[in-house]
Amino acid sequence: MSASVTQRPRTAGSDFAVLNRQIVNAGLLERRPAYYAARSSVVAAMLAGGWVAFFLIGSSWWTVAVAVFLGIAFSQAALLAHDVAHRQVFRTKRPSELAGRIAANVAVGMSYGWWMDKHTRHHNNPNHDDLDPDVRPEVLIWATESAWGRRGLKGFITRHQAGLFFPLLTLLSIDLRISSFKALRRPGMKRRGLEAGLMALHLVAYVTALLVVLSPLQALVFFLVHHAVFGVYLGMTFAPNHKGMPHPTGDEDYLRKQVVTSRNVAGGRLIDAALGGLNYQIEHHLFPAMPTPNLKKAQPLVEAYCLRAGVPYVETSLVESYRQALRHLHEVGAPLRTARWNR
Repeated sequence: MSASVTQRPRTAGSDFAVLNRQIVNAGLLERRPAYYAARSSVVAAMLAGGWVAFFLIGSSWWTVAVAVFLGIAFSQAALLAHDVAHRQVFRTKRPSELAGRIAANVAVGMSYGWWMDKHTRHHNNPNHDDLDPDVRPEVLIWATESAWGRRGLKGFITRHQAGLFFPLLTLLSIDLRISSFKALRRPGMKRRGLEAGLMALHLVAYVTALLVVLSPLQALVFFLVHHAVFGVYLGMTFAPNHKGMPHPTGDEDYLRKQVVTSRNVAGGRLIDAALGGLNYQIEHHLFPAMPTPNLKKAQPLVEAYCLRAGVPYVETSLVESYRQALRHLHEVGAPLRTARWNR
């Protein structure tokens, strides 16, 4: 299992080496402790404030509004855990793992170690059909050849996956937890006992709070709304990044493999905050350890360099990024729709 998601390629290629020197000379890989102290405080305040409001409101349907707010807060905690995993916050392993497990296992309820291993493999081979776990054929299919032979419920989902994309995101939060617990059963997972204990702590505290404060029906609705908002928000922060972008063969050099498969999202400070900096996906993939506030500063350097090197650099609006991803999903499902129509 990979130790972190900050590893650099062994052979980056001359193009990347020149760009890397520009970034280093500009000081854009330097840590930003004040930024992360402020961001962590805001996220912690959101989580604490949400739960305080939950207990103060008590057994009332107004807690549904709290569920929506906590769905957003959980997503922001997960985005912070993402930065911690990339060593953007702390330079060394021990404080990174401590902060990561607090943000992921305790605050959100998913395995930090499992997600970090999965995300490392994604960064090493983004959008690669065989090596990137994020495009592996599961519920959604991102490559046409993977769609053939799917029948029953899976076939139905593939045929209509563009229209089902956002509804399916409501289940993402539950899927993250199921995948986390499955990963903890594998012998290769490091610190399995600690990971499981922290996730169990979150689960017990969460379920106890709902059952003690709310009526059974209110608890069920709170759970569904909370996890639906969390899943949709988190999915919407990652979907614009690579979905619908080219799938590499694996023969590309580091610069092209990371840039061509990624898409930036323009939109100003609101988009920066909502997406946790992941809207600068190209810069993030080229320099995964770069602190989030520095990605915006690196963007003009990277774009200009890609232009000179003849490497396609894609940036769209948020709405257009979803349109491209959904169009790709629709096209992938076309063969199954055609085959069903011709039968």
